Amino acid sequence: MWKKVMIETSRGRFEIFICGEGSPLCVTHLYSEYSELGNYFADVFVEKFQVFLINLKEAGNSCKAEVEELSMLESCKDLEAIRVALHIDKWSFAGHSTGGMLGLMYAINYPSSLIKILVGGAAASNKYMEHEGSMYSVNSPLNERLIELFSIMKSSESTKEDRIKANREWTEMSLYHPIKFNEYFSKPSSGRVVRKRLEYYSYQELPNYNIIDLLSEVSTPAIIYCGKYDTQCPLTFSEEIHRYMSESKMYVFNYSNHVPYIEEQRLFLEMINEFEQL
Repeated sequence: MWKKVMIETSRGRFEIFICGEGSPLCVTHLYSEYSELGNYFADVFVEKFQVFLINLKEAGNSCKAEVEELSMLESCKDLEAIRVALHIDKWSFAGHSTGGMLGLMYAINYPSSLIKILVGGAAASNKYMEHEGSMYSVNSPLNERLIELFSIMKSSESTKEDRIKANREWTEMSLYHPIKFNEYFSKPSSGRVVRKRLEYYSYQELPNYNIIDLLSEVSTPAIIYCGKYDTQCPLTFSEEIHRYMSESKMYVFNYSNHVPYIEEQRLFLEMINEFEQL
């Protein structure tokens, strides 16, 4: 079970969930909210690390934020304040999707605070939104249906059952074996989307997001991974991150879409073993 703690920092009060033993590992996502249930991604690290699963501002019981405090850079400043308040000299970072993008930003701005990073299903620019392999692109055959699903999930006229069904279909679009949905998500977990943070990312940060030229400055040891059939951030964008980061190693999960930590968990745990040794 994850232990909840509230941490007072120089940048506000944050809700954190702690589990596991070992070297400290920061895990978070740019717009997700966690609870004592943990999270499918964070759970796979607890056998090797002491994991600090962090609710950023506006998530869970963490403090509120001014709009400009929702950016990746400001979130990195918050992570630094949390690290200091926890009296951790250095820690590692693991992030998936936009959590991985946040990890790249953290390594660019605070390299002396990091031991190593693990980044997956991510991109270093907004170009993934134009790639036909991404469901978010108008050029994707999945995009039209995705827009319909988002409309259902956001509509006040939709029933709870309608929203649950739409959310499931969206998730199935991100699975290599959609038929295994019930098997993959059989246990309770947390990770609800925080609408205010998602909208800031989508409309304020994403239009100008491009850190490719900064990646070559990152000397922090890193593992970059991606599912071969990722329909959110296609594999080519993780490969691009790897090419620009001289101290990185690339893992490709050949039978995964966007969530290899669920779809190929045994191989993912083998990767974590190597990550622990970096």
